[in-house]
Amino acid sequence: MPDRSDPTAPVPAPVPAPRTDEVGATGAAGPPGAMPKGAPRGAVDRFFSISARGSDFGREIRGGFATFFTMAYILVLNPIILGSAEDKFGNHLSGPQLVTATALVAAVMTVAMGVGGNLPLALAAGLGLNAVVAFQIAPLMSWPDAMGLIVIEGLLICVFVVTGLREAIMHAIPSSLKQAIGVGIGLFIAFIGFVDAGFVTRIPGDTGSVPVQLGATGQLSGWPVLVFCLGVLLTVALLARKVKGAILIGIVVTTVVAVVIDGIADIAPTAWGLTVPSVPDDLVAAPDFGLIGSFSLFGAFEHVGVVTLVLLVFTLLLSDFFDTMGTVLGVSQEAGLLDEDGKVPHLGRVLLIDGAAAVAGGAASASSATSYVESAAGVGEGARTGFASLVTGGLFAVALFLAPLATIVPSQAAAPALVAVGFLLMAQVRHIDWEKYEVAIPAFLTIAVMPFTYSLTNGIGAGFVAYVVIKAVLGKAREVHWLLWATAAVFAVYFAIDPVEQLLGAK
Repeated sequence: MPDRSDPTAPVPAPVPAPRTDEVGATGAAGPPGAMPKGAPRGAVDRFFSISARGSDFGREIRGGFATFFTMAYILVLNPIILGSAEDKFGNHLSGPQLVTATALVAAVMTVAMGVGGNLPLALAAGLGLNAVVAFQIAPLMSWPDAMGLIVIEGLLICVFVVTGLREAIMHAIPSSLKQAIGVGIGLFIAFIGFVDAGFVTRIPGDTGSVPVQLGATGQLSGWPVLVFCLGVLLTVALLARKVKGAILIGIVVTTVVAVVIDGIADIAPTAWGLTVPSVPDDLVAAPDFGLIGSFSLFGAFEHVGVVTLVLLVFTLLLSDFFDTMGTVLGVSQEAGLLDEDGKVPHLGRVLLIDGAAAVAGGAASASSATSYVESAAGVGEGARTGFASLVTGGLFAVALFLAPLATIVPSQAAAPALVAVGFLLMAQVRHIDWEKYEVAIPAFLTIAVMPFTYSLTNGIGAGFVAYVVIKAVLGKAREVHWLLWATAAVFAVYFAIDPVEQLLGAK
């Protein structure tokens, strides 16, 4: 049998990840070729291969709704992050205009992914990337100049896709690290769920004790956290009973409970976080497209030096590049869509659409748009095709006009879905050969670093660097694909970016 840690060796058919065709409940499933297939039910079914992938319209629609509800927070959070910062000249971006730009980019690019990539993968303004734009780039230049850098970054990604470099790197990743990426994403999004719900919090003013704690004071308190706990128990109970639509039912029921509790209990609005679960006075809000097209492609060159400019683009590019890599691999593996060689179907198109999303995000002043790991919630509902992305994209389009209603779901009602999907993704850990240290250690670092640093990119980088170093120490350097060596070297620079900046600045 060929060495599964060697990316140059023939890769046997991957053991399928636990699938959730029956409402997100784990169950046995074969590789893609063994999925239960049915005769196509019309042109739409045939175009998206819905029956061929063992799915149906009900699962795809439920999956589309689940993905939307778990990432609708971006309609609130992206305007807050970008709107709270000011550029070099003291200018702020308009909140209502940012809501429109965020929803529009998410709608258009998610639909494009559904039609062009045929994956249940949604896209929207990337968290972390928007913070870099708001607090690191904008203070150095004007907002149009900062968004122009996002457009440049997206164009570079598209170039990497067209030349085949981005796809080649993904294919060069050994199977053990692919599986570890999926597991790490599971822990990462579960941690996101716990943090967003207030179940886990950072200790304020901490100077030496543990970095996080249970609840806000070391114990659970308040109605919002109780709502989250009830949501988790309801969702996992439905999963255990294999109820169809378990995750989506959990979100809807928990939202209703939150609305009722907020209406009868004396709860401070800030206790819910960004979204208060109350019925809004106005359900319809006219979109404001004032920010669309407000960018300057080369304006940044007038404000910062070439070295600083290169480092800024490098930071954006690396984060966007590998966050997407981890998300696409993890979501596709959980959906059971990897082929017999462990490759994502239509990968070139998927990556090109993702690169175009970065361009669209910059052109609309919504920051770089990227693939969302919360898409795993839709997969947990049984989504297997791009039709689910059409549903999610359509809901974002509706949100252009119904923004108040779209943001009624509090994080405490959406977060249980992330915890449940985290469990489903975590199950992939059993496919890693833990007896073989040369693959087990990089896999462990990939899994651990993702949630502990709150970054997919950091986890992937830690795994890559450890993998090539261990192979070299064992005298197996030739077994490592040259692209992994090059990528690991880039990550080494990424992790050492601060001393590199100081060194270049000193010169």
